[in-house]
Amino acid sequence: MAALGALVKKAWSVRRFVVLLCAPLALVPVLLSLPPKEGRCLYVILLMALYWCTEALPLAVTALLPIVLFPFLGILPSNKVCPQYFLDTNFLFLSGLIMASAIEEWNLHRRIALRVLMLVGVQPARLILGMMLTTSFLSMWLSNTASTAMMLPIANAILKSLFGEKDTSKDMNRENEENQASLQQNKLYTVPTEMQFLASTEDKDLAEEKELSSDALSDLKKEEEYKTNIWKGFLISIPYAASIGGTATLTGTAPNLILLGQLKSYFPECDVVNFGSWFMFAFPLMLIFLLMGWLWISILYGGINLRGWKTKKSNIRVDAEARAKEVIKEDYQKLGPTKFAEQAIFFFFCMFAIMLFSRDPKFIPGWASLFAPGFISDAVTGITIVIILFFFPSQKPSFRWWFDLKAPNTETQPLLTWRKAQETVPWNIILLLGGGFAMAKGCEESGLSVWIGGRLHPLEGVPPPVAVILITVVIALFTEFASNTATIIIFLPVLAELAIRLKVNPLYLMIPGTIGCSYAFMLPVSTPPNSIAFSSGHLMVKDMARTGLLMNLMGVLLLSLAMNTWAKSIFQLGTFPAWANIHAENATSLVTAVENVTLSALNKI
Repeated sequence: MAALGALVKKAWSVRRFVVLLCAPLALVPVLLSLPPKEGRCLYVILLMALYWCTEALPLAVTALLPIVLFPFLGILPSNKVCPQYFLDTNFLFLSGLIMASAIEEWNLHRRIALRVLMLVGVQPARLILGMMLTTSFLSMWLSNTASTAMMLPIANAILKSLFGEKDTSKDMNRENEENQASLQQNKLYTVPTEMQFLASTEDKDLAEEKELSSDALSDLKKEEEYKTNIWKGFLISIPYAASIGGTATLTGTAPNLILLGQLKSYFPECDVVNFGSWFMFAFPLMLIFLLMGWLWISILYGGINLRGWKTKKSNIRVDAEARAKEVIKEDYQKLGPTKFAEQAIFFFFCMFAIMLFSRDPKFIPGWASLFAPGFISDAVTGITIVIILFFFPSQKPSFRWWFDLKAPNTETQPLLTWRKAQETVPWNIILLLGGGFAMAKGCEESGLSVWIGGRLHPLEGVPPPVAVILITVVIALFTEFASNTATIIIFLPVLAELAIRLKVNPLYLMIPGTIGCSYAFMLPVSTPPNSIAFSSGHLMVKDMARTGLLMNLMGVLLLSLAMNTWAKSIFQLGTFPAWANIHAENATSLVTAVENVTLSALNKI
């Protein structure tokens, strides 16, 4: 097995080396088949897309390629490329990551999770609902991966209290049988120990009971199947809830912020998307999808039995649920009384959410209207709150200390130290966001987005509602095999130009594309949360594929419903906005200029 693992690693390293060397050469025809500047930009984008999909380089390293290739190829000067890596959108995301670090530092997330599970009850369907609600709420503010990694140990502890160690006895019996077979093959005989003797007598008793009662054997088999299904339902619900919950806030997942950044690049006059307006649109969608997903998982894995609502529970299940309740209560009590630091973090967390939501909610004037227009953004709000975390004390301050000259001059630990932030904040995501923004800027400046729009004529006759469904399906399938962030970076420029061609609000296509890339439920490799749950060893690929197929379908239909109902009033999707019209006029003038240059060159020839 070790030799096979080493061989696989060598094959993977060879494949990465081949992709790194061959991809730049294989894409050379792109440079020759397009106009010079557009061809060079498309070459860089395809190269980055190939590296992202194959992970020949780390994702963050691939995101740095525009800093090198755009200036060398004459697409953008470095003084226009580098600022894209630290836009205010990046700082909004950074503020969310720092807030998440502070929450994790003081175990506030664990206290919230256990408290919710105590409230919902210990019946399997209710526990699955509690797991999904808690994971989705945490994923709105923490990363999807961190939320999943935090909730899975809690789920495993509850499952073990409900059912014991899964498949442990089977593994022990299988191991004993293999040992006995090998001993007999070598003509060796063993003397049974006391434990083996007792186990053998128990096995005989069980065999007699099975012979006497076939009904008991059938019930035991059904109980084992029920246990396996509930275990799978628990584990599969957590990554799904994390992916769904991350769509509810702008800071919940990277694709949402990439949409915001690319909107500011392509349509600088667009100001309808902010934390408040996005939350009003995405939070109801998240709740509906979460409820539908819970029903589907509970029915599929036996948490809800449609045929047996009135059937009486077995004593085994009643005892198991009582043990699970005790485990949750015991874990909560281990946290001890609520500390001052937890209360302070919860207060600043609420302030973080309220101030972002109320800055400019659109339906009423926000608090940002008290300042100069355009000066206060969501990034300013987020960074203001998280700066306080670095000096606010983690212990309750004593005013008596100021008047006691003999009191020790000890330094008080703040709610969050910079060392902790350095260790826990995923800085690679910031670079990945910057790479996406740099790519969008290159598409705009080089005229590649206009060139792509000119190739979308066949799609101009597609009705916009149908286009929304097609876009969501295509992106949801693509993101099953590629990074969500890389997927949306590649598709958003195309969607923006397609919307202009269709004469619809660009948000009508760009928002479904953004949310659709978070709906990756079918494969373990689709998202890091899926991979974490799959690595537990209790799920198979067919389990995720079977469950995720309907989850993807539900996500596409619910997203289409949301875009054609309440999203229209929130984002004014019923009209072609002036900020998009300005972009369309600029694109038309650019196309005319390119055509004039081409004609003059031909006349000279």
